[in-house]
Amino acid sequence: MRYLLATTVLWPLLLYQGIQVRRNIVRLPEARGRRRGELGQGRPLRILVLGDSAAAGVGVDQQQRALSGQLMAQLQDQYQLQWRLIARSGLTTAKMLRYMSKRRAEPFDVVVTSLGVNDVTRGVSRRRWLQQQQTLVALLRDKYQCKQVIVSAMPPLGQFPALPQPLRWTLGQHALSLDSSLKHWLAQQSDCNRIEFSQALRSEVMAADGFHPGAPVYQHWADLVAACIRSRWLIQE
Repeated sequence: MRYLLATTVLWPLLLYQGIQVRRNIVRLPEARGRRRGELGQGRPLRILVLGDSAAAGVGVDQQQRALSGQLMAQLQDQYQLQWRLIARSGLTTAKMLRYMSKRRAEPFDVVVTSLGVNDVTRGVSRRRWLQQQQTLVALLRDKYQCKQVIVSAMPPLGQFPALPQPLRWTLGQHALSLDSSLKHWLAQQSDCNRIEFSQALRSEVMAADGFHPGAPVYQHWADLVAACIRSRWLIQE
């Protein structure tokens, strides 16, 4: 109730701040480098990293320093990896869902998702967000034969240095609302895991735009995902 009241009262200011942020924020490119490959030794494991600008590595220069590159580096000594990255800046859950629905089927053991920030900034409702996420998970299970879906929790937009107050607070509250609805549903899915950032998003660990992860955040993120994968896909001696 407090969030809805504040949004209604502050709407003109929030709209102005949103326009100013979009106009003035530093535009960073997606990380360069490979988006698919095979490497490693051990038990075969097929991994897909799926998502928005954070999954695409915006904030670092090379994919090796982004989520997918750091994750594969951590797992290559234990698993024979076939991996792919499908990510693009600006993607919402709805856009990713449409793309994956039309794409040729390809089996993956593990899918790591990074979606939500663009849904928040576009004002997607809590109900629609949950429905879209549920549909995406069902698609990954049925069409892509995924056995483990690792959902990255919504990043704390309320900590993003690039966002002025009160825009930062209102977007942060909306992000928390969407994330809590998905968290409750994921807890009931035996093949799904949710990972949540525990690292404070201070300016020194963020990218130059104050909105995307820097290398330390990508490292922390990869650590969490790798631990989640290892806990489910135990190495067979």
